[in-house]
Amino acid sequence: MISDSSQNHIYPINTDADQPISAIPMSPSAPKSITLIVLIGALVLGIFTGVVAYRINSKKTTVPSTSTGANTAQKTTNANQTGVVDKKTFKDTATGILKPGGLDGEGSHQLERGAKDQTVYLTSSVLDLSKFEGKKVQVWGATYKGQQAAWLMDVGLIEAIK
Repeated sequence: MISDSSQNHIYPINTDADQPISAIPMSPSAPKSITLIVLIGALVLGIFTGVVAYRINSKKTTVPSTSTGANTAQKTTNANQTGVVDKKTFKDTATGILKPGGLDGEGSHQLERGAKDQTVYLTSSVLDLSKFEGKKVQVWGATYKGQQAAWLMDVGLIEAIK
């Protein structure tokens, strides 16, 4: 027999090889206190992670001022031309007659360039295309893949051609 002096318990030694040796019983409050410590630690870690993620995300959404810096885009508005002169963003160009209407919900206008399969469907996130309807125009924009339209462009600059 083994004597545990801290608890003053006596445990028999199991000499039978077929029977597993049983562990020393823990006090009933030990699993509860360990569970409580783990839960409090997880709560503190979760709050800390949320605060850090919020601070990182709030720094990313800050929009820098366009009045300073190397990549400033010029806005232009006159009778023949309107939009944003930004050749990096709006690098694609096309010329044709501007007509209202898109293709199955894609685009608000279309640019007829000759044959039906050469039509460019247009939308704009920066200007009103309706002012140039029925006119021959040149557009600068960014091409996107359409679901129905073979060529879909977000127009940034439009110029009426005389």
